[in-house]
Amino acid sequence: MIPVGAVLVDFDGTACSHDVAEHLLIEFGGPTWHEWDEAVDRGEVPLREAILAQDSLLRADRDAMLAFALDHCPLDPTFASFCGWLADQEIPVAIVSDGFGFYIGPILEAAGLGNLSVLSNEQRWDEAGMPAGLTFGHPHPECVGCGTCKMRAVTMYREAHGPVAFIGEGQTDRYGALYADVVFAKDALPAYCEADGVPYLPWEHFDDIRGTLETLEALPGAVAPIVCPGWTLPST
Repeated sequence: MIPVGAVLVDFDGTACSHDVAEHLLIEFGGPTWHEWDEAVDRGEVPLREAILAQDSLLRADRDAMLAFALDHCPLDPTFASFCGWLADQEIPVAIVSDGFGFYIGPILEAAGLGNLSVLSNEQRWDEAGMPAGLTFGHPHPECVGCGTCKMRAVTMYREAHGPVAFIGEGQTDRYGALYADVVFAKDALPAYCEADGVPYLPWEHFDDIRGTLETLEALPGAVAPIVCPGWTLPST
């Protein structure tokens, strides 16, 4: 029996082999989209402000962008079997994403995983099917730093199911990692974990994570600072 009660998984670059939002911005966004990522890295703007600005740069309708995502951004080839293994043990899996959100459901459905819970931002559309901003359906009740609060997602799942494993790869996963009982990190996330003092386990594919969970005897435990380092209150 594995030592966690729930598994939360980032989507872009994690459950999905590609960063879908980045691919859409490259294909359909203005040339300044990457400047917002750089501003977040420098601590000049919060994630929510950056993704709203990037969303406003998209210049294609829903059908065109969704077709592109489905054609170019497949899931990690080991993700479906990983979810099946967890389902056999009645361990819930949820996608937790701070991306544009609209492509997650269709990509999961195409892989036969349409039953997974998804916590993400919701893309709004105008009458012509063009992007018209984002709705943040899973925020922190006070903080406006992120669109989807991964810290809150982790704590909610722990309260409902027990210890939580968090799987991610980028900066938006930093705050979920801080509050998880065990963290699987790759790409940019290990550097954030090291800076925050978060123990983590490296991974490349979900088969790696399964193998570790099957043999893991003790959980590192959450760092869980009282105040999340992404804490941002609304400007007055």
